[in-house]
Amino acid sequence: MFFRAFNRRVLGLSLGILILFGISGCTWFSRDYEDPEIQLTQVDLLKAKLWGQEFLLHFKVDNPNDIDLPIRGMTYAIYLEDVPLAEGETGRNFTIPASGSTEFTLPVQTNMWRYVKDIVKLIKRTDKPVHYRLVGEVKTGLMFGRSVYISRSGEIVPNNFLPE
Repeated sequence: MFFRAFNRRVLGLSLGILILFGISGCTWFSRDYEDPEIQLTQVDLLKAKLWGQEFLLHFKVDNPNDIDLPIRGMTYAIYLEDVPLAEGETGRNFTIPASGSTEFTLPVQTNMWRYVKDIVKLIKRTDKPVHYRLVGEVKTGLMFGRSVYISRSGEIVPNNFLPE
């Protein structure tokens, strides 16, 4: 009988402490948190063959917050005009220091075979710019993470990538 009452008290006290920490944790999350700034800094073409292409995307992530920011992964999609080139997901984990920045690379493999007609039309005009778009979602945090959505676009001139 004594142990049953003791277990109830311990369980009640433990539950109360968890609720208190949960409430204080919620106030921690509601602080003036700023989303990290994510920039696509460079695109390297590693291999280009008929059946597949390999690129290396370089990113820089700036953390404006006064606490470390864990990154838990990223999903992405890349388009050339409206032609989908690549999409994927990486589960790579790393931490960005408080008020700091980190650079990371993301290998991307594409298979443009089913869109070859559309792509040939785009790059046939070698001196005219072609619009590209990168969209993605970066998962941050540990247990109660947030998602940061990115969307970058620009233009490339195919002539700059063709051998002379």
